[in-house]
Amino acid sequence: MTVSNVETNPADFADIAAIHSLLSTEFAYMAARIDPPSSMTRLTPEDLLGKMAQEDLFLIRDDDAPIACLFGAAHPDHYYIGKLAVAAAQRRRGHATALVEAAARQARTLALPALVLQSRVELVENHAAFTAMGFDLIARTAHPGYDRPTSLTFRRAL
Repeated sequence: MTVSNVETNPADFADIAAIHSLLSTEFAYMAARIDPPSSMTRLTPEDLLGKMAQEDLFLIRDDDAPIACLFGAAHPDHYYIGKLAVAAAQRRRGHATALVEAAARQARTLALPALVLQSRVELVENHAAFTAMGFDLIARTAHPGYDRPTSLTFRRAL
């Protein structure tokens, strides 16, 4: 396993196009699997700049290029994590776990009792990964206009 150097809100990072490219590339496989489409299909680099201004960015770089990222946001009773992506060539090296652990440290610093995330119902391999990281399934929800669950909510107590 690689030791991941996770940076939180790195002041020297401004390559929003690289983050957008990483997320777009690594979320692309979902297009044929999930309904409704991922919000990533509508997210622009400018939207990501706004996200970076309001949320924490957890970033792993290799030679200054982003190879993994995760966004996190404090809520009154949890720390929400989303937009987790690891470049395909960098998988199975512990980067996703390192990002989640960095988010857990941030949540503890903010005295928040849990991490929460959502995953589409179709992405069973993601559910297994989150369960292996200590998350429990706590809810099934439907996007507006759907009469079936489209998303699962997972929680990990800290």
